[in-house]
Amino acid sequence: MNFILTSSSWRESFIRWVIILVCAGFWRSELNVVLFPLLGIAWLADGGLGRLTTTLKNPLAQAILLFCGLLLIGLLWNDSAHDGRMKWLKYFVLLMFIPFYSLLNKARLIWAMVGLITGYTIVLALGVHQWLTTAEQGVALMKMSYLSFSAMLGVGVITAVSFACRSQSLILSATLWSVALTLIFIQFHQGGRILLLATLLVILLLAFLRYRIEIRKFAGMVIILSIATVAFAFSSPVFQDRLLQIKNDVELLQRGDYRSSLGYRLAMWDVGLHGIAERPLTGYGTGAPERYFEHTIVTYKDGIYKNLVEFQKTSHFHNDWIEIGLHLGVPGMLALLYLLVSWYRVFKNRGLSVLGIGLISYILLAGMTDTFLIFSRTPVLLLLMTAIALVWQTERVPQAALKRK
Repeated sequence: MNFILTSSSWRESFIRWVIILVCAGFWRSELNVVLFPLLGIAWLADGGLGRLTTTLKNPLAQAILLFCGLLLIGLLWNDSAHDGRMKWLKYFVLLMFIPFYSLLNKARLIWAMVGLITGYTIVLALGVHQWLTTAEQGVALMKMSYLSFSAMLGVGVITAVSFACRSQSLILSATLWSVALTLIFIQFHQGGRILLLATLLVILLLAFLRYRIEIRKFAGMVIILSIATVAFAFSSPVFQDRLLQIKNDVELLQRGDYRSSLGYRLAMWDVGLHGIAERPLTGYGTGAPERYFEHTIVTYKDGIYKNLVEFQKTSHFHNDWIEIGLHLGVPGMLALLYLLVSWYRVFKNRGLSVLGIGLISYILLAGMTDTFLIFSRTPVLLLLMTAIALVWQTERVPQAALKRK
């Protein structure tokens, strides 16, 4: 009996440390090669297989399985999925939500929250230190690009604003708004234009949902946000440089030159939509989009995009919907839609509609000009936050009360 208790104690300690390590350590992508298998081992040790049926009652877990299952099936009609940079493999990181969510309970929740908050704070501090001391963007120590860092900041802003809109405490609400404005200020000094725009638009949406009945308060929020935006923009050389780059990109487009950030994206979307129209039911198979672009631009529209291979190495189509449409056609796009709807549903079912609207809107907007779902860290951050929020709300509010809501 003592041996069994000792074994049980060691197992629980192992599980808790795995949870905190996953939440704090996923920022360094190389560590995930170790952390995610450890998460799987912890899930199995905790009897996760026996609870799998219960876990899969979660709509998000079902949607992730469907989405990843279609990607596996899509390998059947692509013989060269191993070619290129294989970015499509990052979609399968979504599966980590299932064991992580299954492992969480009231006793382990604090470990997950401490790990996630600690990891986020450390990465934020490293990014701010790098920006202040070297004026470099991103987080070099974590091998995070400015896009990943900007995306992380956007998630922090939206989370803070979402809870500020829910809070009945004036002091807490003011504190959360102050945190959000601080993160926005830092985001203005990163180069992610669309991610910054997505953050600002989602804030306006959340403020409208919160104050739609009190129009004067909403107008006041818009004025405050507008003043802050203008002030932050004028204080940021990075933002001003990006505005100048947009002007230069437009001038190049007017001359028929697509060798720019904007021109490259427009060309990729044009070719991508053409590809989806050619094979709407099946796409070109999982892993095919990268190769499809390079082959198609040679002859498409008399080769007006053929020099883009030299401009930038093809990686993805800079749009979540076009990317998955080329992989799997319309069925894949519908699976992606189902994934996002289910993601929102799990928030709504736990009485967290505002947070759900904020985060899913952010994913939608960010995914219009980039393949947001295959960012190395942000989807993992969002999934960990989702699992923690669901368990926290379930423990905090009785299930009967949630159903009444």
